[in-house]
Amino acid sequence: MSAAPSSSDTDAPGAPSDALVSVRGLKVHFPIKGGVFGGRTVGAVRAVDGVDLDVRAGTSLGLVGESGCGKSTLGRAVLRLSPITAGTVHFDGTDVSALSGEQLRASRKDMQMVFQDPLASLNPRQSVETILTEPLKAHKIDFDKRTRVGELLDQVGLPGSAAQKYPHEFSGGQRQRIGIARALALEPRFIIADEPVSALDVSVQAQVLNLLEELQQQLGLTYLVIAHDLAVVRHVSDEVAVMYLGSIIEQAESDDLYDEPLHPYTRSLMSAVPVPDPEIEDARERILLQGDLPSPADPPAGCRFHTRCPFKQPTRCDSERPELLELRPGHRVACHYVEEIARGEITAHQLTAEDVAARA
Repeated sequence: MSAAPSSSDTDAPGAPSDALVSVRGLKVHFPIKGGVFGGRTVGAVRAVDGVDLDVRAGTSLGLVGESGCGKSTLGRAVLRLSPITAGTVHFDGTDVSALSGEQLRASRKDMQMVFQDPLASLNPRQSVETILTEPLKAHKIDFDKRTRVGELLDQVGLPGSAAQKYPHEFSGGQRQRIGIARALALEPRFIIADEPVSALDVSVQAQVLNLLEELQQQLGLTYLVIAHDLAVVRHVSDEVAVMYLGSIIEQAESDDLYDEPLHPYTRSLMSAVPVPDPEIEDARERILLQGDLPSPADPPAGCRFHTRCPFKQPTRCDSERPELLELRPGHRVACHYVEEIARGEITAHQLTAEDVAARA
């Protein structure tokens, strides 16, 4: 088996020097089968359709978007848990999308995942001790069982007595802490947290988010946090990327994106976030989107958002797909008319009957 390529030969094009993870042109298409016996491919669900993304070492990147936009599929593809149709994923200079066999298996020590549903992601027939030591055994790492399990439980704020218990004996927040401890077992450098608190009670969410922040500071971790709760993303992220129908449409530092969103879709998302000040809440503009997210099996031509965009302009929006371009330092947007919209030269309008028909 050939040796892994050196980082100097495999750096992602255009990646910043401090990027730990770089994704270029990533596509994940799931075939749709048809025909009499279901053996003929008649189409594809374009779950992820050409994503460029960089996660800088030691930071947290939040990934937001509607349900069905491809966030979780993107996260799983980065870890090679979902098949990659096209594109590359570089981790610390190594193209992990080209690895297979033992090389791919070895790379998984550095990249781990915290899943959305802590109960479904933990084996109900295994004790916590077995759950936490299974990754170490799989990678043939020498360890002292009692010492290592105690360290992991202490890191996530659980008592040592939890080691002999089973997942059903814990609350939802405690189960998620076990899931985090399992992800930490191999001492990874990069963790993808897929909706880490959406299945938890509101009273426990802040505790788990604070734990993730503390672990990042203590261990120097890099996070990709997938969520649909914008308040959660702002709390834990240094940068935020907004995803729509398989593509990244805006990315910026967290404060910049929340204070001044530029893409019409991002503006509509931010306008839905309640503000605790009643005077500001009453005065600000609410942007309402019409219709549902189009099917990823048959995405619209041109800009993917044009069938719902209140700023849509004729001809160009429905025929030419916009590139994700840097309009300001560190702020990238995929919209043909973002500058005109920001200056107020293009105002929101109701969608036409043709738009509604195209959306349907």
